[in-house]
Amino acid sequence: QQAYRTIHIAGTNGKGSVASMLTGILQTAGYSVGLYTSPHLIHFNERIRINGRPVTDPEIVDAYRAIRKVQQGDRAPTFFEFTTAMALHLFKEHRVDWAVIETGMGGRLDATNVLAPEMSIITNISLEHKGYLGNTVAAITYEKAGIIKPATPVITGVTQPSAIAVVTEKAKQLKAPCFRRGRQFSCRRLPSGRFHYTGLDHYWKDLTTNLIGRHQVDNAGLALAATEILVQKGLAIEETHIRQALNQVSWPGRLETVCEEPLIILDGAHNLMAARNLSRYLAQTYPDNKIIMVAGILDDKPAEEMLSALLAVCDHAVITSPTIDRAIPADVLARTAKKIVDTVDDVSTVDRAVARALQIVESDQVICIAGSLYVVGEAMQTLKRMGLMR
Repeated sequence: QQAYRTIHIAGTNGKGSVASMLTGILQTAGYSVGLYTSPHLIHFNERIRINGRPVTDPEIVDAYRAIRKVQQGDRAPTFFEFTTAMALHLFKEHRVDWAVIETGMGGRLDATNVLAPEMSIITNISLEHKGYLGNTVAAITYEKAGIIKPATPVITGVTQPSAIAVVTEKAKQLKAPCFRRGRQFSCRRLPSGRFHYTGLDHYWKDLTTNLIGRHQVDNAGLALAATEILVQKGLAIEETHIRQALNQVSWPGRLETVCEEPLIILDGAHNLMAARNLSRYLAQTYPDNKIIMVAGILDDKPAEEMLSALLAVCDHAVITSPTIDRAIPADVLARTAKKIVDTVDDVSTVDRAVARALQIVESDQVICIAGSLYVVGEAMQTLKRMGLMR
């Protein structure tokens, strides 16, 4: 990890979107870039990308063997620790100029926190992984603020007073310049869907991003503030690079329309904040369409609150469960769903839940698949087998 320059990203939501935007901007400007994210949707290779392409199977095997050779100590590495080491190794092998690294969970004790990055980014905070990170916004922010390094810029989009206090105090202790959305930089949405960015040194007008949803403008603001810091560090990034990258950026499984007939939308929406963002988008975009919601949720999430948000905009719920052992069983989750919406189907597996939604969908309806990235990943595989998705 010392063979290239890094950007480290933590936060509840938006990590992947900000990472993909920054990666695109750096690549468009001519730099070689590694990207490390999690989880994957279909193939493990998605977690480790070099210049936009997932690494190959042989590269994964070689990286595994290389890390296995140097493994020491009494405790075996966790899956995430091992894969993080593999990613850092592969980025060195490919001689990348930059690596954009997303934390797995939290930040302070995360495997990725071995980095000495050029900057840290904390996207936003909401209550998640409470069993691991704490029961309050302030406690969770403390864990995520653990990625801030001495005299190293930190960019943040946190909004709660308690979260702001924790981030700014940590930055002050470490003499790390702190740049807050709404203070040092901001984005103004336009009715057209475009937005203006006002930043540290730049004012960029009439920007667009290929990622849909109002929250993606906030994510773009964080990526643009980070870009300004990179420019201050001497990187040759032009406005044309930024516009091109934002217009081409993609992030699968996040408000992604994968089929037009019938209209099928995938969105991980794997925590309460993301579920509310999805619900708001669906209500605004499809006010006259009937929504069939295919949903499954993991057992470490606030299931009732998430279902309340997701099902508020739907007429028919198809409740399911991905194969991961942390998933809430479909029949258990369905009992909660029946308190919120009248028509609920309980389907034990994701492939059968997708088939059920396709069986009942009518021409004026939208199928939305959400609640967990694991649900979305399994749904993608099913839709590809059916020929409804490339």
